[in-house]
Amino acid sequence: MKFARRVVFNLSLCLTLIACFSASTIVDAAEKEPTLLWPEGAPGAKGTEDADQPGLWIYSAPEDKRTGAGVVVCPGGGYGGLAVDTEGHQIAQFLNRNGISAFVLRYRLGRQYPHPIPMQDVQRAIRFVRKDAAKWGVDPQRIGVMGFSAGGHLASTAATHFDTGIRASSDSIDQISCRPDFAILCYPVITMSQDFGHKGSARNLLGESPDPELLKLMSNELQVTAETPPTFLFHTSDDKVVPPMNSVAFYQALNKAGVPAEMHIFRHGRHGVSLAPGYPALSVWPDLLLNWMKSSGFLTDAKRSAVEGTITVDGSPLRWGTITFKPVGEHTENKPAVCGRVLNGKFSIPEAYGPVQGTNSIEVINMGDFKPFPTQDDFKRVTQTGQIKFNIFSGKNDLALDLKSK
Repeated sequence: MKFARRVVFNLSLCLTLIACFSASTIVDAAEKEPTLLWPEGAPGAKGTEDADQPGLWIYSAPEDKRTGAGVVVCPGGGYGGLAVDTEGHQIAQFLNRNGISAFVLRYRLGRQYPHPIPMQDVQRAIRFVRKDAAKWGVDPQRIGVMGFSAGGHLASTAATHFDTGIRASSDSIDQISCRPDFAILCYPVITMSQDFGHKGSARNLLGESPDPELLKLMSNELQVTAETPPTFLFHTSDDKVVPPMNSVAFYQALNKAGVPAEMHIFRHGRHGVSLAPGYPALSVWPDLLLNWMKSSGFLTDAKRSAVEGTITVDGSPLRWGTITFKPVGEHTENKPAVCGRVLNGKFSIPEAYGPVQGTNSIEVINMGDFKPFPTQDDFKRVTQTGQIKFNIFSGKNDLALDLKSK
């Protein structure tokens, strides 16, 4: 026997308040005209309507939260439309809440504007932000590109097709590098030549019967080099519109080229989840992104240094464990902590992943030994938080720790 209950809440007042707040937010965003990338008219423009004029909605992070990072955000839409709400403005607000300035790109769309027009628009956007970075409190060396679905293809295009500036150009913006410093690809279209690509995006961008060489050129998993910037990717196994093999192929290419990359494939979530509100597991992806940005050093201008050394515990080399450096002092919330493996009493952390310069607290963990039988009940903290502090200087740092377990 089945029992059904109908529960009715009086939500009219609550919904009215939410609607008023949401409407105000949406109206403010909608009334704010984007800043045009080419005020005198974009190259190749076929008219003067909004669709003919690429621009940026600018969301400068609050001054009291600014990290100095900036992100050009490319909404998706299969190169036939723009999901500006869920993959543009809402993303910008999330970034702003975390001290990151955002620049939502209104780029031109095929079929009226096929390749290379969208690529030119995103390249111009990166140059534009970099040229006037100081205006928005952005570090010109910490400007990334972020994209969703087909916008992810455009972002991956920016990460694989770039130049250091067109020096011969009379346009001062064109003379600036369009290489992003990092890329964030969210359930992205990547390939144009393999069977797991998105045919609608390929058709809108490249036409009905594109040249095979053009298909390869715009299959960005084939265009990754050692110069491709560090990249964060997330996708879902449930995505049947843009299969997760797109992210996997790009990640494999990054890994092969030696480019720092992090990828998360979640089990559930349909295509177009945006920030994934309401998804119990998937909704953690924005936090994973922030962790990646922090650990990669994109949320601070602090310099890093290499450190190596030795660790003994009770007079014997630490057989198997870790050493963690955590910045201490004021304004350290966005500075990364770093961890190194200790093996046979030795550790070495290169500059690229090293601790930030300045005072760091040190935590050492003994994970046991490498033997076919247990040597201790669990991992053990040999040091307590804040017990040992060490100043990291420019250049290589040497450290020798002789610790007592009791």
